[in-house]
Amino acid sequence: MYDLQLTSNMTDSIAPTLARPRYPFEVLFAIGGWSGGSPTAIIETYDTKSDRWTRIFEEDTHGPRAYHGTIVMGYYIYIIGGFDGLEYFNSCRKFNTVTKIWEEIAPMNCKRCYVSVVLLNGIIYAMGGFDGHHRLGSAEKYNFERNQWTMIAPMTSQRSDACAAVMNGKIYITGGFNGQECMNTAETYNVDTNEWTLIPPMQTRRSGVSCITYHNCLYVIGGFNGLVRMNSSEKFDPTTNHWSPVVDMCNPRSNFAVEVLDDMIFVAGGFNGVTTIAQVECYNDRTDEWFEAKSMQVYRSALSACVLKNLPNVEYYMPLDRDRLEEGRKNIVRNNRPNNNNDTDRVDNESVNTVATQVDNNQVDDDDNVIIID
Repeated sequence: MYDLQLTSNMTDSIAPTLARPRYPFEVLFAIGGWSGGSPTAIIETYDTKSDRWTRIFEEDTHGPRAYHGTIVMGYYIYIIGGFDGLEYFNSCRKFNTVTKIWEEIAPMNCKRCYVSVVLLNGIIYAMGGFDGHHRLGSAEKYNFERNQWTMIAPMTSQRSDACAAVMNGKIYITGGFNGQECMNTAETYNVDTNEWTLIPPMQTRRSGVSCITYHNCLYVIGGFNGLVRMNSSEKFDPTTNHWSPVVDMCNPRSNFAVEVLDDMIFVAGGFNGVTTIAQVECYNDRTDEWFEAKSMQVYRSALSACVLKNLPNVEYYMPLDRDRLEEGRKNIVRNNRPNNNNDTDRVDNESVNTVATQVDNNQVDDDDNVIIID
């Protein structure tokens, strides 16, 4: 069930429908990255029901990092590896979204910037990356109970700036940079046999690329082909073992975040070849279209994102002016209520967009539109 109404002629933004903007079941977190020529520790959350971003002032006290990986386990967000502008990290951190406390966990065996990470069967896998000297083909896994990293079989190729996802019980990793060229190769890891196997290559070389499993296919999006940042995408169908093109994004980008939220693919931030960007867009495979959503408050690339579900304290991560959005909605409904009492409350898209515009035009200053958690 969506609280975002998407129509083919709606290109400006995602507008909230008239459904009461209840707190969402899923919340998108955008964490860290590269902004203004340096790494950042900024955290923002996105509410699909109001199409709003909120800055969260619970940044990691150990400082910023970019080109890291992010994994969710329960109510914890795990930050894996990365780079702070000086040091390449093997360190890992976790954030308790309920208590709002950061903690250190065991470091990886290798320093990994531009790392690819996934969660499979309750185990974190970290693959490839750059240690400050070499592009890596090694990979390792983290056991939560033991708080321990263990090396696994190396990939068939060295690759940093790649992307990874889980599909049908296997790990897929695609693209990246091997130190000499952007790559179009892809491979899978079988956790039972501890073996990597090549699959057909992508149609396009892609580094700084993102991928996600969506409706039983692996979607590989954007990236850098060695010449330009791309807005193209392609998907791999494991039943046919074949890659096919997907409609282009609105904006070219590399080194951006991707997640599935409300059964749509969301991409956020990145680098467009000229500058870091804050633009967000989402893809609906039913219409095979990309739609622009509300931009983040911070322009950044090299960020990571994750989705938390059913947070018991979700209100802490929501915009402070959600009530104003609801009041504006009520006023529009009241002014457009049909004379026939048997009719349901309905207004057209133009009226709905008016609600969102009125709230945005009268929102509090960015410095005030934040959540500070004790």
